[in-house]
Amino acid sequence: MRTRFANSVVPAKAGTHSSEAPAPERWIPAFAGITVVVLLFLGFSAPAEAAERSSDRQILHILDRLAFGPSAADVKHVKALGIDPYIAEQLDPASIPEQSALTDRLAALETLKLDPVQLFAEYGPLRATDGMQPSPEDQKARRQHARLILEQAQTARIWRALYSPRQLQEVMVDFWYNHFNVFANKALDRLWIGAYEAEAIRPHALGRFRDLLGATAHHPAMLFYLDNAQNAAAGSKGLNGREAGINENYARELMELHTLGADGGYTQDDVVALARILTGWGLARPNALPVSGSGFVFYPARHDNGDKHFLGQDIAGNGEAEGEAALDLLAKSPATARHIAFKLAQYFIADQPPPALVDRLATRFQETDGDIKSVLKALFASREFRDSAAAKYKSPYRFVLSAARAAGAQIDNPKPLLGVMTRLGQPLYGCMTPDGYHDTEAAWLSPDASLLRVNFAKALAGGNLPVVEGAKPVEAAPLLATLGKGLSGRTHLAVTQAPPELKAALILGSPDFMRR
Repeated sequence: MRTRFANSVVPAKAGTHSSEAPAPERWIPAFAGITVVVLLFLGFSAPAEAAERSSDRQILHILDRLAFGPSAADVKHVKALGIDPYIAEQLDPASIPEQSALTDRLAALETLKLDPVQLFAEYGPLRATDGMQPSPEDQKARRQHARLILEQAQTARIWRALYSPRQLQEVMVDFWYNHFNVFANKALDRLWIGAYEAEAIRPHALGRFRDLLGATAHHPAMLFYLDNAQNAAAGSKGLNGREAGINENYARELMELHTLGADGGYTQDDVVALARILTGWGLARPNALPVSGSGFVFYPARHDNGDKHFLGQDIAGNGEAEGEAALDLLAKSPATARHIAFKLAQYFIADQPPPALVDRLATRFQETDGDIKSVLKALFASREFRDSAAAKYKSPYRFVLSAARAAGAQIDNPKPLLGVMTRLGQPLYGCMTPDGYHDTEAAWLSPDASLLRVNFAKALAGGNLPVVEGAKPVEAAPLLATLGKGLSGRTHLAVTQAPPELKAALILGSPDFMRR
């Protein structure tokens, strides 16, 4: 059994604490009453009862998949526009004006404006100057200051997911970031995580897969995370100046996770060949950094200039161009089309999506040269998509965001939401292994995790989260107006019989709401 990369750790399971998780927040109370009502009366693992196939129910279904759950404003918008026009609108995010309140908020996050080179220069490790090493105190202060970058990246992601009208764009940013996962707490990647999402993921989330693949392959966050910065021809020197050699980490994950899939037909010889092809793809040296830019550098002296045989093709030694040729081969492979089609169908439809649908999506992927928007258009038009309401169990990330959106919560301070995600086993940017978080019910459903979700629902509904000054309890009537058509008869009965102060919490903590 191989190790994915040095110092990798399996992500925390649902309901467990990882080494990165903060201590339990004191503002989330234990409350036996609502826990008993929700878990015993409703049954924490029971799917929602079949609801009538009304247009209102379909609107909620669409917003549970193309958005991070229904908000009152979005339900009203889709009712006025129609489901199909809404889908078309979401597939063209540039046509949707962004809210000025959101753009003003984002503009205040100063580190979002910096590229990787600037981030390293301003927040990276201190270096010796004039022969003098920085003091431990200065180094500690620098590390603490650098935490601001990750905090602002997390804040921006949460605010966009909650408030951007370009909901599908945000959903696809989440999908592709998880697909091309980078762990934020691996040394320098703490500096680059926001830039990685902004430069490599976001611009291509609804574009061409080949462009997305190339952007991630050239980004310093990925090259550092999967050690390709140390990948060098035998006998040459790596990033640290010491004699290096072939490092297969990125080459292997590039095929197994990013493109072909584990059963994509490649061999260990292909892994070695791709690693040789990618020798020299690295980062600028700290003492040779330009003023700004991505920080990507190709080092001819580190490159293996021999000819390679990769995926049945002969690739002549040709420097950096070899890597581009390899990425072309990977992006055009039928195995890649099927791997991406399966993951999209699993994300949007069911943990085990219908094979016939996966085949159709893979065909569309190949016919359109990996045009993501075209594949999604086919997916959303499918009968399988329209008939899959409540088939998916929400991840912690989706559950927390959808609860805040449904409640109409004003989230000035996202740290409480981030803390809940961490306690539920899904810290934002915190998956340590390159396969990302698993998008299946089995990955997230457990008794302990369900209790934590119910506790969060109670705290949010009661106005007890310190997300904004003067937070007020959530009223049940507007919540029912937004979500009512998606709730089962059992949930409606439980809400009707509950005391007023628990009604909203019962809705947000119900088994119905935990599915999408």
